[in-house]
Amino acid sequence: MEYSAIILAGGKSKRLGDEKGFVILNGKPLVLHVLERIEDVVDEIIVTVSSKEQKQRFAKILRNKAKIVVDKLNFNSPLVGALTGFEIVTSESSLLLPCDTPFISRQIASFLLDVCKDRAAAIPRWPDGKIEPLQASYNTEMALKASEEALSEGKFDMRSMISKLHGVRYISTLVIKEFDPELLTFFNINTPLDLKRAEKIISSRKKPI
Repeated sequence: MEYSAIILAGGKSKRLGDEKGFVILNGKPLVLHVLERIEDVVDEIIVTVSSKEQKQRFAKILRNKAKIVVDKLNFNSPLVGALTGFEIVTSESSLLLPCDTPFISRQIASFLLDVCKDRAAAIPRWPDGKIEPLQASYNTEMALKASEEALSEGKFDMRSMISKLHGVRYISTLVIKEFDPELLTFFNINTPLDLKRAEKIISSRKKPI
C-alpha cells in the first residue's frame, strides 16, 4: 500500500455532550464526514480510539469502512493515538487526521501525501508560525520512531515528536488557500456554536446557484 490515513477518534467533549466522533452533523457522525472525504485518497484507514467501549460503538457506525484499534497506552493524548496508528498501518506515508474536521479537503489531503515523499513529514503552517500537526502527512517509519522516543521521555505532545523528525516540509497555509480559499479544511467542531456554523455551511452548499 502507498498511502494510509489515521483518524484520531479517542477524544471526548463535555461541551458537545458526547465523544466527538459520535456528534451528529447533518444526519451522520463527525467521524463519517472525515472518513468519507478521504476514503478515495488513501488505500487504508485506521481509526484509533481510547477504549474497548469506544471501539464497539464505532464498529456499529463504521462497519467495514476502517480498521478500529484501541490506543496502545492508557493516556488521552493525540500522540498516543498517532503512535497506535503508525504501528498498525502498512504504507510508507500516513495522513494523520482528527475526527472533528468535517470539511477536510480531498485535494489538500492528496497534496500533503504527495509532497511528503522523501521527507519525514509535510505539515501545514500558518503565517504566525502555528502548525497543524493533526492534519499532516508523515513518513510512517520515521514518525513511529519519533513518537516512541518522545513518549519514552514522558512527552505526550505532537510538537515533541515533530522536533525529533529530520527533513520536515512545512507548507504555508497561503499555499493551501489556493485549494481551499476559506481554509475550511482546518475548521474543527469544539462547541455547539461550531456545530451550528457547520450546519449553516452545509446548508448553504445545498442551495442552488
